[in-house]
Amino acid sequence: MAEDYLKTKRILLVDDERELLQLLETILREDGFTSICTAQSAAEALRAAEDRPPALAVLDVMLPDGDGFSLLRRLREEGDYPVLFLSARGEEEDRLQGFGLGADDYIVKPFLPRELLFRIAAVLRRSYREENPCICLQGSEIDFSRAEVIKNGETLPLTAKEHALLSALYQADGRIVTIDALCAAAWGDNPFGYENSLMAHIRRIREKIEENPSQPLSLITVKGLGYRLLVKRK
Repeated sequence: MAEDYLKTKRILLVDDERELLQLLETILREDGFTSICTAQSAAEALRAAEDRPPALAVLDVMLPDGDGFSLLRRLREEGDYPVLFLSARGEEEDRLQGFGLGADDYIVKPFLPRELLFRIAAVLRRSYREENPCICLQGSEIDFSRAEVIKNGETLPLTAKEHALLSALYQADGRIVTIDALCAAAWGDNPFGYENSLMAHIRRIREKIEENPSQPLSLITVKGLGYRLLVKRK
């Protein structure tokens, strides 16, 4: 439903029903989302958002220690990211209150899984469309919108993991991205044990973007720390 670069975005799911949270997480992970956090109360949601701000929050209106409307106000004090309501309260007054507080969408339970995925993808596209550029490197270009590398007149497709890794490196704006952070970007919230896989993916990326993969000019190793992506400024 969503493009690969969006599926690395962190999603915060908030609902007091554990079974529904598990269902929502399953739906998202089966569609390819890799970074999902769940909370069963407003307090848990606030702690999770403070620890690591999400790219999108999906909130229930009825919570054991408050309501989703108050939670939305608190979350917006901490960060400006999109919020979608998923609630059994489908009265017009509730929907209008949600939108009036700045919610990006409002879905009424029961819901169709495919509709939920479409709605989430649409909100993410609207909110993060500028993270989808075409950038120039030494000897190649990366088109994130098409998940392609253009080198010497040839178009080379990027895999989902390659796209996620390059996106994380590009967003760092030339700064070092640690090995742990890259593993988390590609493999989600439990990235431990993927260091060898990361090295293999870095090698394949270099084969696509570098003129000489053995002497990289764009994807640089910072020994003992991680990697940097050097982008040519237009």
